[in-house]
Amino acid sequence: MKHRGDMRRLIAHEAARLIALDGSLDYGAAKRKAARALGAPDSRALPDNQEIETALRSYQALYQAEEQSGHLALLREVALEYMARLAEFDPHLTGSVLQGTAGRHSDINLQLFADNSKELEFFLLGLRQPVVRGENRLGAAVFPRYRVSDPRAVVDLVLYPLSELRQLRRTLPNGQPSRVRRAQLAQLLAAGGEPAPGAVS
Repeated sequence: MKHRGDMRRLIAHEAARLIALDGSLDYGAAKRKAARALGAPDSRALPDNQEIETALRSYQALYQAEEQSGHLALLREVALEYMARLAEFDPHLTGSVLQGTAGRHSDINLQLFADNSKELEFFLLGLRQPVVRGENRLGAAVFPRYRVSDPRAVVDLVLYPLSELRQLRRTLPNGQPSRVRRAQLAQLLAAGGEPAPGAVS
């Protein structure tokens, strides 16, 4: 019988492999699937998201380094382009494209801030790209969500009221920013690295 710490590491690495190969899985779904595959569906040793992200970085460095690096740069360029076009909505990049773990199936996640959703919908009509409207739930609150099917990557937009700008989480547990504005993303692209702790917008 494996020690709980060993099982936790195994689940983290299997979850990372699943995420790297199937971009439709989020961290929660991946670790549950990994636990079932390893015969520990009711395990209390499930890794946290930071452990999975660390394992994902290791997997990508070992098996997808060249592909992942090039694709990540492309996704960041596309994100920068959309952030410029959406400037009036104060766009912030978040998620795997910011953190550097985006793979071949990853979406570009942008948080937008404005009090009038009609202006954003009018803007999206002019994109000439398929757009699917939905909802994003954050606790009991529901916010408009739009998924733009750009041929290069899906651009996932969530529109928050201006009052949420200071309420949403600004940093991750490891101290890195959970979101950045366009100028910070441009610096990140120029440096070719990861967001520095404390570089919060």
